[in-house]
Amino acid sequence: MSRVVAGDSRRAGNVGNLPGLLEVSVLRRFNVDAPTRYAVTTITRYIILFTGTCTGLALLGLRWSSFKWLAAGFSVGLGFGLQEIFANFISGLMMLFERPVRVGDTVSIGNVEGTVTRIRTRATTIVDADHREVIVPNKSFITDRLTNWTLTDSITRIVTRVAVSYRSDPRLAQSLLMQTATSHPLVLSEPAPVCFLTGFGDNAQLFDLNVFVAEVNQRPIVKNDLQMRIAEVFRENDIEIAFPQMDLWVRSPVQVDEPERPAAQRRSSDAADPKAD
Repeated sequence: MSRVVAGDSRRAGNVGNLPGLLEVSVLRRFNVDAPTRYAVTTITRYIILFTGTCTGLALLGLRWSSFKWLAAGFSVGLGFGLQEIFANFISGLMMLFERPVRVGDTVSIGNVEGTVTRIRTRATTIVDADHREVIVPNKSFITDRLTNWTLTDSITRIVTRVAVSYRSDPRLAQSLLMQTATSHPLVLSEPAPVCFLTGFGDNAQLFDLNVFVAEVNQRPIVKNDLQMRIAEVFRENDIEIAFPQMDLWVRSPVQVDEPERPAAQRRSSDAADPKAD
């Protein structure tokens, strides 16, 4: 009896390893990318689980005619009591087939931004910049507004706004900003950097420097380098970075002469004042 149980457990373990075996022996040989391999192995795991469940019920002597009413009642229960779980499951399948989100993508949904690490039956795991694992229900990826930074193209734009004093030459400031952008090794030459004078503020001339980088994880590095270099170049070329300021005009109080009163009013006030005598 123990041998039979041990043999069954070994066969169950082999069946459970089929998705991994499929990925190693088949998918990697066809040069399939990692998100596609993950989707195929996950769907294969679902198919094996469903097939194994049906086979086990058949071995127990249960046929569709025996539990079709039970399945119908279970479906009604899904529709009322477990609709959120069922919606997340269907959304997970849609994500694996349509692939709006893949493992390894950088996404923003709601107030969560990070890298997708796992897509499960009910929810998807996102690792944010603080290395926290945020569990997001799959339904949110289908019904809510989603930003995928790396779906078809990982190139992104960085906009750096610089406020230049009105005492500084705007053409020189624009030229220095362009030189700073084009000299950075991580800034792409295509699309090329551009710099515009976007408007005149209360205290400054406003410039927008637009550059493009190849990878999302390069954004904070390039933005920091550009801002540090802009501060150095402006200081070397006597370009003043503007800051909010306010002029105050202090005026001395104005002496207002009292209008002359009629003679009758003066006599009455003198008569009422005993000190006038």
